[in-house]
Amino acid sequence: MGLDQIIKGCQDNNIKAQEQLYRFFAPKLFAVCLKYSPSHDDAQDNLQDGFLLIFNKIKQYQFKGSFEGWAKRVMINNILQKYRGVTYFEIVNENTPDEAETEAETDEVSMDFLLGLIQQLPERYRMVFNLYVIDGYSHKEIAEMMGISEGTSKSNLARARMILKEKIEAQRGGSIPDAK
Repeated sequence: MGLDQIIKGCQDNNIKAQEQLYRFFAPKLFAVCLKYSPSHDDAQDNLQDGFLLIFNKIKQYQFKGSFEGWAKRVMINNILQKYRGVTYFEIVNENTPDEAETEAETDEVSMDFLLGLIQQLPERYRMVFNLYVIDGYSHKEIAEMMGISEGTSKSNLARARMILKEKIEAQRGGSIPDAK
C-alpha cells in the first residue's frame, strides 16, 4: 500500500491505515518533538498529542507538497501552541547583540555534545534556535507561530547563540583568546 493510499485510509478513519502512518512517521516526528520539548517524557506526550491532531486534521491535507512536511508543521504548531501560554518562558529584552559576536566555533565539538547543549537552553531560546537554525523558518514566521515580535525572536536567537558559545568555550577549558 502506497503513502497516498494510507493517507486516504486515514481520511476514512481506517485504524490499520492510521497504524501504518504512525509506524512510518513516528521516528521522524519524535525527533521533531525532542527538539521542541523540555524532556524526553514531554516529547513522547507531544508525539501522541500531535498524532491525534494529525489524524483529526488529515482531511485538510490536499496531496499537494510533502505529507511529511505537512505533518511536521502540524506537530510543531501543536507543540508551540501547548507551550505558548506556559509561564516559564523567559521575558527577554529585545536588544540584539551583534550576531558576529555570538557565533560559536563548532568545528571541534561533537554533534551529540552540541545537541545536548541545545536541549539545555531555556525553553523559548531553544524553540527559536531550532525553528531558525535547524528548521529554516524566518524571524517573521517564528514571531507569528510563537506570538512574539520579530525583534524578540532575533534577540532570543542571539542569546541562544551566546549561551551555546559560552558553554562550548567552557568545555574547551576557557574562552578563546582575542587576536592581537
